[in-house]
Amino acid sequence: MEMEYWQLLLLPLFFGLGWIAARVDIRHVVQESRVLPRSYFQGLNFLLNEQPDKAIDAFLEVARGDSQTVELHFALGGLFRRRGETERAIRMHQSLIDRDDLGEEVRLQALSELGQDYLKAGLLDRAEEVFIKLQDSSLKDEAQRQLLEIYQLEKDWGKAISVAGELPDLYSGKEIAHFYCELAANELMRSNFEAVEQHLAEALKVHRKCVRASLLQGDMAMQQNLPEQAIAAWQRIEQQDPAYLSLVAQRLLEAYRRLDRAEAGLALLRAYLERYPSLDLLESVYQLELEGEGSEAAYKLVRAELQRNPSLLGLEKLMGARLPLVAPETRGDLELARTIVQGYTRRLARYRCDNCGFRARQFYWRCPACGGWETYPPRRAEEFDSSL
Repeated sequence: MEMEYWQLLLLPLFFGLGWIAARVDIRHVVQESRVLPRSYFQGLNFLLNEQPDKAIDAFLEVARGDSQTVELHFALGGLFRRRGETERAIRMHQSLIDRDDLGEEVRLQALSELGQDYLKAGLLDRAEEVFIKLQDSSLKDEAQRQLLEIYQLEKDWGKAISVAGELPDLYSGKEIAHFYCELAANELMRSNFEAVEQHLAEALKVHRKCVRASLLQGDMAMQQNLPEQAIAAWQRIEQQDPAYLSLVAQRLLEAYRRLDRAEAGLALLRAYLERYPSLDLLESVYQLELEGEGSEAAYKLVRAELQRNPSLLGLEKLMGARLPLVAPETRGDLELARTIVQGYTRRLARYRCDNCGFRARQFYWRCPACGGWETYPPRRAEEFDSSL
């Protein structure tokens, strides 16, 4: 298609308009760069040169000199909180709240940040007061999440249950069941069995597979000297989650002993070990075999289990059971090897949180590091990391 002569005349005009637009954009950028204070560029320079402390000081100077730098206030306040400088974070966010030129949404955001500062600083009462104010605002969901965290830290389980019920998308029946179990455990220490029964019934109502509720039911029955009821409660764990049977192995044996049926208890634990292999179950059954049947029976038990489920802890138990059976001249070498393996397994025989990886010698229903509920599998870390 041939271009008309009059169209050629328009080309210089288009070039001219493009040149004018570019000049306008350049002038706009230059004007904005002149408006930005020198401290802002100094702060950027410090960041690029990996000098964060000097960068923070430079940005603070910008924030003090320009009342419009709201986002910079938020960024600095959050940075102070993450660094553990909660007093500076509180002052930064409080200065925003005290300003008269902020919109309502910005003020609410500043109030939320202030509540998080208080929470980080351990000032739970002040944090609770802030988030209660935010419950009637557009930040209601965030306020309730923070309040739930506060109530868990304060161990105010009644309030935790109330708030968690309003957050079904974040907190399932499993977490709420643990709140009821916490209430039940507190009442159990006071021997208030009626309250214990009520709390555990609620726990099983919201989460029928709540292992902890069954465990506490058995503990309550034992306190009331009702070993048969305790055994029935603990045996229900097999239908809820058999991995947790190791937590009640010693309890079950004690209940059978009260009934003068220790052999039946040992047979039950042997059956559990056969169906649901576990280092903790092996430990319990091994000790019982060693005490009741002697080294030969303990050795055969551990040897069979080690063939089915190899582990360093099983190997250490096998050596321990074998020691009394070997000739005296070879016992020293076996004892040395067992001591070396034992020192290693002690470092591995820990529970590990699936959520954050925190390790502990004892089992926790709630991780002390990340606060997750039921994030500790009832199995030792060796069963995941160091199987042979």
